[in-house]
Amino acid sequence: MLPRRKHAEVGITHAETWKARLAAYLGLEHNVVLAASADFLLGFGEQLWDKFLPKYLEALGAGTVAIGLFGATKNFFDAIYQYPGGWLADRVGRRRALQMFLGLASLGYLIYLISPSWPFVFVGLAFAMAWASMASPAVFAVIGDALPKRRRAIGFTVQSLVKRVPMALAPVLGGLLLEAYGIIDGIHIGLAVAIMMAAITALLLQRIDLPIPTLGSLTMRDVWKVFPPGLRRLLFADVLIRGAASLVDVLIILYVTNILGVSVGKYGLLVAVQLMTSMMVYIPAAKLADRFGQKPFVIGTFVCFALFPIAIVLSTGFISLVAAFVLGGLREIGEPARKAMIVDFAASYARGRTVGLYYFIRSLSVTPAAALGGLLWTYSPSLPFFMAGFIGLVGTIAFVATVERQ
Repeated sequence: MLPRRKHAEVGITHAETWKARLAAYLGLEHNVVLAASADFLLGFGEQLWDKFLPKYLEALGAGTVAIGLFGATKNFFDAIYQYPGGWLADRVGRRRALQMFLGLASLGYLIYLISPSWPFVFVGLAFAMAWASMASPAVFAVIGDALPKRRRAIGFTVQSLVKRVPMALAPVLGGLLLEAYGIIDGIHIGLAVAIMMAAITALLLQRIDLPIPTLGSLTMRDVWKVFPPGLRRLLFADVLIRGAASLVDVLIILYVTNILGVSVGKYGLLVAVQLMTSMMVYIPAAKLADRFGQKPFVIGTFVCFALFPIAIVLSTGFISLVAAFVLGGLREIGEPARKAMIVDFAASYARGRTVGLYYFIRSLSVTPAAALGGLLWTYSPSLPFFMAGFIGLVGTIAFVATVERQ
């Protein structure tokens, strides 16, 4: 019997070693797992209804221009919340900052739930964006703090995968809810689920354990001054690409359902196709980027951003839309490497503020795009999509010409 016990003990040791190696390979550090799990839970609740908010606004009486303005307002909050989110993550620590952002977002969900008319949705947006925008620099900082440089790209890959599982599955369930209960009641059910998910997320965040960094005396201007030239050039190209995407983001569901006649349930399936495509390419792309360099994959991301809106307006039915949304999923092929580059450039004592300032500039720059897209729609529904494709190609060329291969 003793040899059997010895073999069992050896087997346990081998299993533990294998798990430890897998965890190290995927960057599954304790705090990274908690941050990714928080993104998963809250993301599942949000994605039940987030993609359908333009239809919710429409059901509450909003017109296309108001819906475009909603998209612009969303980008505005996304911009102005980034740097304060990064500053708070550096000031009070990653855990306390994430808890604050979760509380504000939960209040926003509640306002969405009880909104009697579409202007109240704008009020809820001011709070609901706290997690999506303020928490982003804090999550970046958690990964930067917890993982060494050589593991950050795979850390962002795994975090992105975990975050996108609910983004792929929840819109399908959300679309079924809307078909079964109607636009308003279906979204109300999704919002109730999101509030419950927020309560569970609060318990997870309590277990994050990272030291509060030394804040330093850098102002926002000082943080910008220490941006390396490569990061500034990446930011410029990123602004053009995201501006192009923002022209049509809130209009895609309207084009697919109102112009092409696809049901909201099938639209949820299209979103799932897009997210599943992203998830399938993340890890292979990250490994290939490690071997061949990051620039080709970022170029691939930017090209897909440019072609996605054009593919939508060239679609004639559901099958061609599936192909278009596969292309939309390929937009993420270079995202983990891009995120890792931003964190690598940032000094540890200003990591949250550097990430926050990067996204503050990017989001503020693209804020008017959605409103412009809504106005272009009034001339022709396809016009903002073709404009987005053109601007996206300009951004791709700018990146190719100015950012050196790493």
